[in-house]
Amino acid sequence: MIRVQNLTKSFGPKIAVNGVSFTVDRGEVLGFLGPNGAGKTTTMRMIAGFITPTSGGATICGHDIAAEPLAAKRALGYLPEGAPCYGEMTVSGFLDFIADLRALDGARRKTRLDYVIGRLQLEGVLEQSIETLSKGFKRRVGLAQAIVHDPQVLILDEPTDGLDPVQKHEVRTLIGEIAREKTIVISTHILEEVDAVCTRAIIIARGKLVADDTPAGLKSRAPSGRLDDVFRAVAA
Repeated sequence: MIRVQNLTKSFGPKIAVNGVSFTVDRGEVLGFLGPNGAGKTTTMRMIAGFITPTSGGATICGHDIAAEPLAAKRALGYLPEGAPCYGEMTVSGFLDFIADLRALDGARRKTRLDYVIGRLQLEGVLEQSIETLSKGFKRRVGLAQAIVHDPQVLILDEPTDGLDPVQKHEVRTLIGEIAREKTIVISTHILEEVDAVCTRAIIIARGKLVADDTPAGLKSRAPSGRLDDVFRAVAA
């Protein structure tokens, strides 16, 4: 569903991502971990087609993100870091706008909009402008736009950032529900999130992939059995 091959990105003399390769299959929830500045967000932006790699490439559902960008993006839902939205739009107007971009119409449009509004509990803020929402509600709107077209692949950059504990649990439950027949990549700095929702985890440091295993496999590498100890050791 996702294939990444020798993905590299340089910004002048700085190599942000250095020859990263991995695949993600249907039904997998891949946690993408790394310290600040490790290259996580840059990698996810390249996979999603938001920035062009210096070399290497990625495919989404068999579609090359550079050669077939529209086909790749049709199969993809993307929640960027910070969940940027058009602040002056109402939640309802923004979701209608995204539904237009995703070519949703007729009964399917209504079904998908009703689903994301209800599942992410947006009914009470539909006529509110996005710029007036709390950080948590902005994150929910970002998630809604990422899944409204029922994509086969989801790339979520810090999906629970800004949410309270109850909201985090709800989002993790949602991810678990939709993961059964989809492919999901989650960038997170919350190690408990890896245990809660991920079937596999990759750790990237200094732009290179340094670990790829199940959460249990990673924890077995440390005498303490703690994921944070493994993370510190391999990302050092």
